[in-house]
Amino acid sequence: MTKQNQEGLTAKKTENFSEWYSQIIEKAELVDLRLDVKGFTVIRPWAAMTMENMFEHLERELQKNGHRPTFMPCVIPKENLMKESEHVQGFTPEVFWIKNSGDSKELALRPTSETLYTPMFKLWIRSHRDLPLKLYQRGSVFRLDTKSTRPLIRGREFIWIECHDAFETKEQAEAQVQEDIQVTEKVMHQIYGVPFFPMKRPEWDKFAGAEYTVGSDCFMPDGKLIQQPSTHLMGQKFSKAFDATFKNKQEKEEHLWTTAYGPAISRILASVIATHGDDSGMILPYAISPIQVIIVPIFSTENKEKILKKSQEILETLQELGIKSEIDSRDYKRPGEKYHIWELKGVPFRIEFGEQDLKNNEVVLFTRDTKKKEKLKLKDLKILNKLGQEFDKRLKEKADKFVEKRLVDCSTKKEIKEALGSGKMARVNFCSTDKSGIPCAEIVEKEFSGDVRGTLANKNEKPKGNCIICGKPATKVVYIGRSY
Repeated sequence: MTKQNQEGLTAKKTENFSEWYSQIIEKAELVDLRLDVKGFTVIRPWAAMTMENMFEHLERELQKNGHRPTFMPCVIPKENLMKESEHVQGFTPEVFWIKNSGDSKELALRPTSETLYTPMFKLWIRSHRDLPLKLYQRGSVFRLDTKSTRPLIRGREFIWIECHDAFETKEQAEAQVQEDIQVTEKVMHQIYGVPFFPMKRPEWDKFAGAEYTVGSDCFMPDGKLIQQPSTHLMGQKFSKAFDATFKNKQEKEEHLWTTAYGPAISRILASVIATHGDDSGMILPYAISPIQVIIVPIFSTENKEKILKKSQEILETLQELGIKSEIDSRDYKRPGEKYHIWELKGVPFRIEFGEQDLKNNEVVLFTRDTKKKEKLKLKDLKILNKLGQEFDKRLKEKADKFVEKRLVDCSTKKEIKEALGSGKMARVNFCSTDKSGIPCAEIVEKEFSGDVRGTLANKNEKPKGNCIICGKPATKVVYIGRSY
């Protein structure tokens, strides 16, 4: 870690979130932007190891629900990409085209993989006995985003898991959409500690080629929303475009019903950083931190060998308990310099000890979120896993309380303006989320610099009265916010 990075954060999270975030990702050594290619980010080991742990939890849940891993090419033949008209119109402007590929076919870097998986479904699925088929891959997708980019939050490459599933009926496909929402709840919320609103997007904001889209909206500290995992009912649009059929129980040919689900781990990491961090740096949940306990021995030249030997014993004990641990034995002038580094990186627990502590058969335990120090007997190290669970519970509860205060019921335009101006989301009665609601959505964007995010996908909220914008009878309860 460079001297510049050791200087710590100079921006306050609540006062200047943008600058705080920029400093975090640099000084905690998460990314490096010096490759200097717009929208493409070098992800450094600390972030990569965190993401690997995030992948592990997510893939475990997906496989438990019947998904199986695949690896698909990162290129798509142009003829595939052009098969579904809405998809073409939605994604062609964002496609990276490969020149001089050495192939007669025109190829695109995949922006998403419906047009890779569906032709494979056509080959692999013959009968209802082959269904459901639930597949996923982890990898990168590429989009020629012309807007400003922000590391992990918005880029031209993002690292994600992409699920593509095929079913016999629409009912089964819609059940998968609800299962995807539950996976987001079980993993992103319950494990990563990031709360979200599952929003069924308006007709004008759905995924290109989908019947409908559900996006997971998460609050950032500045009050803006960031979309995290989205799930899509593709219906039969892609299966009809590729003529992907199966024989039903009556031996009749039918087109497949398909869904897609895309949790972008690189982007979710941005929410983890933003949700839990403080003015000292990141705070990583115990469940996903690359190091759960960092051991910082305090030694002099005279007792260094003895102290480091004891450090190794403590390390082995922790590793036997399944606790991810390391020793920081670097020879800094002051142990406080090491403390600062690991607090910046967000390690949940720090064990520090010198010779006197060992004489008492104890260590000092520092807890990152509360910043409390307490004595811990060496014989009680096994309690750390339990403390880790309590640590994650505190992070999640704190995040939930933050979000609870960010939702406001509004009945006038003035209240919408006040809500969005104070970093909150407005819940309002609205005329429609089909195309007839576009004029009102445009007013929301023009007058309040906000977006109609959609309706709750896991709850049927009934409107009362008239649309807050046009005054016509309301048919939906929608949520309005500002987003990245």
